[in-house]
Amino acid sequence: MRHCINCCIQLLPDEAHTQQVSCRGGPHHSRQECPMCKGENKIVFRVDGKQMNLLAVLEVRAEGNESWSGFLRFKKGKRCSLVFGLIIMTLVMASYILSGVHQELLISSPFHYGALPSNPSLMDGENPSDTKEHHQQPSVNNISYVKDDPSIKLIINSITARIEFTTRQLPDVEDLKKQELHMFSVIPHKFLPNSKSPCWYEEFTGRNTTDPYLTNSYVLYSKRFRSTFDALRKAFWGHLSHAHGKHFRLRCLPHFYIIGQPKCGTTDLYDRLRLHPEVKFSAIKEPHWWTRKRFGIVRLRDGLRDRYPVEDYLDLFDLAAHQIHQGLQASSAKEQSKMNRIIIGEASASTMWDNNAWTFFYDNSTDGEPPFLTQDFIHAFQPDAKLIIMLRDPVERLYSDYLYFASSNKSADDFHEKVTEALQLFETCVLGYSLRACVYNNTLNNAMPVRLQVGLYAVYLLDWLTVFNKEQFLILRLEDHASNVKYTMHRVFQFLSLGPLSEKQEALMTKSPASNARRPEDRNLGPMWPVTQRLLRDFYGPFNARLAQVLADEAFLWKKT
Repeated sequence: MRHCINCCIQLLPDEAHTQQVSCRGGPHHSRQECPMCKGENKIVFRVDGKQMNLLAVLEVRAEGNESWSGFLRFKKGKRCSLVFGLIIMTLVMASYILSGVHQELLISSPFHYGALPSNPSLMDGENPSDTKEHHQQPSVNNISYVKDDPSIKLIINSITARIEFTTRQLPDVEDLKKQELHMFSVIPHKFLPNSKSPCWYEEFTGRNTTDPYLTNSYVLYSKRFRSTFDALRKAFWGHLSHAHGKHFRLRCLPHFYIIGQPKCGTTDLYDRLRLHPEVKFSAIKEPHWWTRKRFGIVRLRDGLRDRYPVEDYLDLFDLAAHQIHQGLQASSAKEQSKMNRIIIGEASASTMWDNNAWTFFYDNSTDGEPPFLTQDFIHAFQPDAKLIIMLRDPVERLYSDYLYFASSNKSADDFHEKVTEALQLFETCVLGYSLRACVYNNTLNNAMPVRLQVGLYAVYLLDWLTVFNKEQFLILRLEDHASNVKYTMHRVFQFLSLGPLSEKQEALMTKSPASNARRPEDRNLGPMWPVTQRLLRDFYGPFNARLAQVLADEAFLWKKT
């Protein structure tokens, strides 16, 4: 007997909703038919879920055992002829297999399991060769792909039919203040006029024996940051300002943010950009403060810890603030001009999309959409901030993301299964809720085995454009960056109004190897199955079309030529 298991999961943002059992079509009794079940016998179980309603439909299909009675009724001569024919056919097949030319057989070898040839040129998002079209075909043993393909296409059609890009309702500033009273009490409304980065002086009340970073949460919760803060500690006391018997320290926020997306080349952009002498980044490459740490999230699966106060985040810019302070205090105009050109950057790739914490801290809205997003708070303090986004083909991004974050049993087969599961979960949500509610649904995002939602660039960008002007964004494609690094970096320099580099500096910046490249063991797994790629292209297609429309650039359709 063979057992086939189909799981249908219905996600409801409101936990108070009644648990229901359904099979794609809505509520059903345990022996009732639904369109997806096609009238076959089902055994239905009710499962209680805490953050989402789970419906598990266990399908047990019994297949009749092959009977050998007919074979035994053959006459002896016919049985001998049949056995002899089987032996001859087996020997022929074996000879082809052992000689390595079994591809010439009209039937595929039953011992071929679709192993993919390793391709060392396939790198992560930062390598141009990762963007090439893949043409390997899946093994014939993966018959489930052919079997599942029509049903998954129906799911994608169901999703695309419900895509509606609506304008979000913006929160009032006073409502923002109520949510983050401490943050608004620390960050002023006005900054120093002679600094390109938003900076201000703040009184330091500690004594000269006080460790200014003693309670910083980045140090307390991560050993790998301790050496970074040792360097900050050594430089701290030499960069205080003194007036009227008081000590003052310069505090700064970033002038620009690289806000996304993950596995789209942001690390490579960061590593090249920080070689420019006028650019100073945070002491930690990705603080993830706006999206995670200010809520006490280190790893969401580990639960919530103490929230990181805004002061801990500002500490990360102290080295840059020291240099800006030095310029502000310089006696010569030349030194002042040099230091005042310094700008501060931050490169957390979660800033654009990750709002998973909202359900824990903000009152749920009636329609399941978050009342506040990260950009609302950044805009409240920095309405003139500059924002850089690096994107890539969302289909390739998802596979790269899977290879990077999956811990074990990685394969094109496993990726396909996870993609189909994620598509089913996403469809279940959009059947009852708005697109935005599903994209920002923490329960759904945690349930999906691959981060399908990260590639919905248009949804996130449109929400950012509700608070920031289009001119404040520089939106790049990884594919262009990989093919012409020099051109991309010049666009970034112009966007940030950076000074020119010497030939030596520019050569170092543009000729250095790509950062955060795909690991060799992941490269050896080969590309995703073409059938998986086609399904994902169909899913992401409408979102890419909207993105290309907003940016007036058809390159963001990612059409293969």
